Amino acid sequence: MSTSPTPSEDDAPAIAKAKPAFDQDPHRVRELSERNLEMAIGRAVRSFRRQQNMTVADLAGVTGLSIGMLSKIENGITSPSLTTLQILSHAFSTPITSFFRGFEERREVQHVKAGEHIEIERRGTRAGHQYNLLGHIGSNSSGVVVEPYLITLTAQSDVFPTFQHDGIELLYMLEGEVTYRHGDQLFPLKPGDSLFFDADAQHGPEILDKLPARYLSVISYPQP
Repeated sequence: MSTSPTPSEDDAPAIAKAKPAFDQDPHRVRELSERNLEMAIGRAVRSFRRQQNMTVADLAGVTGLSIGMLSKIENGITSPSLTTLQILSHAFSTPITSFFRGFEERREVQHVKAGEHIEIERRGTRAGHQYNLLGHIGSNSSGVVVEPYLITLTAQSDVFPTFQHDGIELLYMLEGEVTYRHGDQLFPLKPGDSLFFDADAQHGPEILDKLPARYLSVISYPQP
């Protein structure tokens, strides 16, 4: 008697063209913030130069740095060495730490109103699993990426207890009831229940007990 092959995440239906799709790890959004340390330093250098009514050529003459190098620094294309930052701090008569203030003070924040969350489908997403991304800050000083999702399951949803990915995950049940698998254990989840686990083990909803079901999924992992 032949047996049917075990379904894999790659067996999922085709991705709708109208929604964003992510090609690799289903829990990693590849859109990283444009703001980074190099850009913050570049803005600070340009600001100090303009405050002192200096052109890039003037600054090159004072510091001995090339015009091309200064242009790359101001545009956030290159990361200046500590020696270069020290030279610039002497030229502007400002502490070397002043180049980092903009980066330290401008922390990212995202406010998404009800109904405006991004619905995404990804390679590996099972049929009928609706994922709404609640926010994403990809590049930050903590070295950790955190992705919060609102997941909705309906009568059209497949069960799939064998998801695996990097990081750790927190589930918080909002509505409905599901029996959730992690490794070789089963956990009945009702509104108010939570589950916190190593996401490298196989996991996912195994029994959809009461639908519709909605739960928060917060995934964290080191920045790539």
